[in-house]
Amino acid sequence: MNTLHNFLFNVYPYVCLSVFLMGSLARFDRDQYTWKSDSSQLLRASQLRWGSNLFHGGILFLFFGHLFGQLTPHGLYTMFMTSSQKQLLAVVAGGLAGGACFIGLTMLLHRRLFDPRIRLTSHRTDIAILIILWVQLVIGLSTLPASLHHVADPQTMLRLAEYLQGIALLQPDAALVDGIAWHFQVHMLLGMTIFLLFPFSRLVHVWSGLASVAYLFRPYQVVRARRLNVPAGQNQPRRAG
Repeated sequence: MNTLHNFLFNVYPYVCLSVFLMGSLARFDRDQYTWKSDSSQLLRASQLRWGSNLFHGGILFLFFGHLFGQLTPHGLYTMFMTSSQKQLLAVVAGGLAGGACFIGLTMLLHRRLFDPRIRLTSHRTDIAILIILWVQLVIGLSTLPASLHHVADPQTMLRLAEYLQGIALLQPDAALVDGIAWHFQVHMLLGMTIFLLFPFSRLVHVWSGLASVAYLFRPYQVVRARRLNVPAGQNQPRRAG
């Protein structure tokens, strides 16, 4: 059990991250025509619009909330709030975003599973990744009561944050996760698995969304009129406008 625990929390994260990065690059290089989200917006457009907006808004908030909330050094945020206040903020904000994301994802999953036309045009990986995300979201929401109980003593949050910061610094310590409630451990492992599956699913379109931010900083394109060499005696072309 110790060997399995050490593998899951010391080695498996780097396997997932390596496949996530290298797999995304390989798919972009070899299969660019599959680099899309395979939209079916012409079918059940109203349900898609509500479900998609709730899901994407909630999942983006949760992703960046986890990213900055867990990877921010303890000494940095304590200049503005205590650990207990940070824990309470995470529970309230995460609960609201998670609830919105759950409603949206349930609508999207229901639409894809129970509409025969959409089900017929769906890839098995599309359905599988939606189910995995739904299960991950349910497990994450199930941790909220325990997280609220930890407000008075946020040691569990501090241990999880220290463990994830150790992964980012290439100094993982599986002992920090030992003894923590099972749903926290499963939530982390399933989150790592989603990164592992990322390059093989429609989730790769997330990269395109992030890359589109570069357009905000791209310099203007300079367009100049082209001068034509017209033989003498012929009329010069006039510029329109």
